[in-house]
Amino acid sequence: MVKFLDLKKINLAHEAELKQILEQVLLNGWYIRGKFHDEFEQQFAGYCGTSHCVGVANGLDALILIFKGYKELGILKDGDEVIVQANTYIASILSISIAGLTPVFVEPDAESYNLNVKNVKDAITDKTKAILAVHLYGKLSPMKELMALADERNLILVEDCAQSHGAIDDRGIKAGNLSHAAAFSFYPGKNMGALGDAGAVTTSDEALATTIKTMGNYGSKKKYYNEVKGVNSRLDEIQAAVLLIKLKYIDQENAVRRKIAQRYLDEIKNPHLILPDHKQAKTDHVYHVFAIRCEQRQNLIDYAESNGIQTLIHYPVPFHKQDAYTEYAHLSLPLTELIHEQILSIPISPVMEKEEVDHVITVLNEYRSG
Repeated sequence: MVKFLDLKKINLAHEAELKQILEQVLLNGWYIRGKFHDEFEQQFAGYCGTSHCVGVANGLDALILIFKGYKELGILKDGDEVIVQANTYIASILSISIAGLTPVFVEPDAESYNLNVKNVKDAITDKTKAILAVHLYGKLSPMKELMALADERNLILVEDCAQSHGAIDDRGIKAGNLSHAAAFSFYPGKNMGALGDAGAVTTSDEALATTIKTMGNYGSKKKYYNEVKGVNSRLDEIQAAVLLIKLKYIDQENAVRRKIAQRYLDEIKNPHLILPDHKQAKTDHVYHVFAIRCEQRQNLIDYAESNGIQTLIHYPVPFHKQDAYTEYAHLSLPLTELIHEQILSIPISPVMEKEEVDHVITVLNEYRSG
């Protein structure tokens, strides 16, 4: 079986270094915001090109704390509208709702699946105060254009970088430094995954970074003295240590993903499958997943599984069809719904063997619908 993602194999590639640094955590005897936590924040900020990185408990918390941080600073307020693409993972939307803001949904670009700048422009109202750009599947959103629009309309631009660790735009700027503030998830299955839940915020806004750090520590800068109503959302020392090791290899591992993606783009020639729109795997895409589309998706899933290939759907149900968001069930989002009905992710990872890639290509080329 070609696994969709072999997490054990990915982590065992760094076994010796991980064991060594985890032993250091144990022996240091400091397990919350210790040496490795501080070192990771410094190194990851430097990697992304921002002035600040704040480690938090997970990627959802990172987004929530960005929005709540802007509220604490008086830049956002309850009910303000945040524009977001309708086809994103529900965590992006939850962050807006939980922060007391109002999500406004736009259809994505039909080819990139990311934000469509025209659709964003058309959705702006007097209540619009922010844009949340999700780098879905690992491909950067059109951030240069979105930042120009945000500057023109005096809006906050936030990145959801949960799937885009290390992606670089044509100016050489990395994900996490293409907006006013960015949220990262280091969930184990991400390109740079921890050994549990973990997240971070990157920004060059010192006031925002300080506010988020305070809010994530019960609203406290000094122990037992609470300045704001905060939460407990801190990056564990163990996960910070793991991420310090993973950070050393992220660019190398992303390069392997791009090589596999290029083979898929070049060698999968099946008219029944819709591949990503680009012909060359560039650095603005880190292929967290390689998403294809198929009109008869379940038929393809069954076919792939019968031929020893594990696939995954990102994502099977759009947010407005979820029980959690029945208030939006009336929305007409035909492109979003089509994407959710047809999208399918095929195996891609830095530990895939050549023979596994060969097999995926052969099987998909032999697939016939019906």
